[in-house]
Amino acid sequence: GWQVSMKSGSLSYILPCNRLPVQLMSQVRVYTSNGQKKDLGSEDTNGSARGETLHKVETGMKAVLKKREYGPKYTQNNFITGVRAINEFCLKSSDLDQLRKIKRRSPHDDTETFTVYLRSDVEAKSLEVWGSPEALARERKRRKEAEIKYRENLFRNQRLLWEYKEFFGNTKPRSSTAAMFFKGPGKVVMVAICINGLNFFFKLLAWVYTGSASMFSEAIHSLADTCNQALLALGISQSARTPDPSHPYGFTNMRYIASLISGVGIFMMGAGLSWYHGIMGLLHPHPVESLLWAYCILAGSLVSEGATLLVAINEIRRSARAKGLSFYQYVVQSRDPSTNVVLLEDAAAVLSVAVAATCMGLTSVTGNPYYDSVGSLGVGTLLGTVSAFLIYTNTEALLGRSIEPEQLQRLTELLESDPVVRAIHDVKATDMGMSKVRFKAEVDFDGRVVTRSYLEKQDIEQLLQEIQQVKTLEELEAFMLKHGENIIDMLGAEVDRLEKDLKQRNPDVRHVDLEIL
Repeated sequence: GWQVSMKSGSLSYILPCNRLPVQLMSQVRVYTSNGQKKDLGSEDTNGSARGETLHKVETGMKAVLKKREYGPKYTQNNFITGVRAINEFCLKSSDLDQLRKIKRRSPHDDTETFTVYLRSDVEAKSLEVWGSPEALARERKRRKEAEIKYRENLFRNQRLLWEYKEFFGNTKPRSSTAAMFFKGPGKVVMVAICINGLNFFFKLLAWVYTGSASMFSEAIHSLADTCNQALLALGISQSARTPDPSHPYGFTNMRYIASLISGVGIFMMGAGLSWYHGIMGLLHPHPVESLLWAYCILAGSLVSEGATLLVAINEIRRSARAKGLSFYQYVVQSRDPSTNVVLLEDAAAVLSVAVAATCMGLTSVTGNPYYDSVGSLGVGTLLGTVSAFLIYTNTEALLGRSIEPEQLQRLTELLESDPVVRAIHDVKATDMGMSKVRFKAEVDFDGRVVTRSYLEKQDIEQLLQEIQQVKTLEELEAFMLKHGENIIDMLGAEVDRLEKDLKQRNPDVRHVDLEIL
């Protein structure tokens, strides 16, 4: 039966009488932060040991270090750059000379290291300079008001400078933005603006002379093309702006926005007016005057639009060859939205000239004005189709579509083939437009390889001596914290190396975000 009962600590154990009694002890050995040890019985387990900020509990064969509570906000070990210290804590550069300077790995590609300061040191220095947190807050408020006033004055001065340039003329040398319109897509757009502007003028004269609905549609078509291509030129110039804090990834998408608005403009102005004029011609037909001048102008328009079309085709072929894509893939993927708009508008212009000439010829042969109105409807339908394609492709580009699977596979294999990478997950590669790719992935790093990379840069004999000198808890903690921080720095360096390799081997990849899993 159960006859023998022993009590150890706060637990009671009942042992069978036919077995040897076993004494169970709940011995607790506490290591305090000063390295002293103390044996506690059951009556002292809730004693002063709980008040220690750092202690080590050994129960049986397991030893653990007590978790340190840092609180909801802990900035004691945070680093801060000199610029932030000066701006946020209202200090001078001379104030920072007296503080501890720490060299850290730079996040920028052009520099290897940069100097940072402990935030706690900066906060203490600011209180020393300003006397109290209230005085520091008043100084921050004063500087904020001065900054707002400075921006208002800057805006006013920029406006006065603009008015000065308008009055006296701009004597600045030609900027790089202006040079964009002498090559590549900018050149194509400028040629199209000039030719379509002339075409609109002559087609408008022909419509006034003949009263042809098809000629009116052609004039409206050329006007829409001219306005839309002027909008494309604006988008090209805006896309060349350098990134700023409000737009850290730049203004490349301005080309897609301009092309999207251009597609909407073609639909509303070109297709809408052509349909309207064609329907009115069917409802209220009227005889068409002599079409000789209209035929001459259409022939000249066909030649000029064809020339612009050839310029756009040659530019797209050259760009597609450089990217290793076919002509069709380059157009469908909207790699260059500005040239795409010119290509499709001029292709539609050539076809619409053929449609208008055919319908006008039928009208002149049969004397039936309905053919001319049908031609206007045909031109409107053609413009509506082109505008729908432009709206779709540019909307897809602005939404942030993924890159081609083959290219994504190459990027994935490049990461997985690196020794420090065990696996990658949640891979996202977004085409930001104009052959700029943003790559993001969660990376499972091999801690052993990273640690070995760190050890390869250390003096192993000196490291072994440090290990042998560890005798107390404080020495062990200091040793682990020192080398643990260095290993984390090594991990950050490996992340930087991987990001640099991805950009070098894939020039389209401009932004890389690797998250440690």
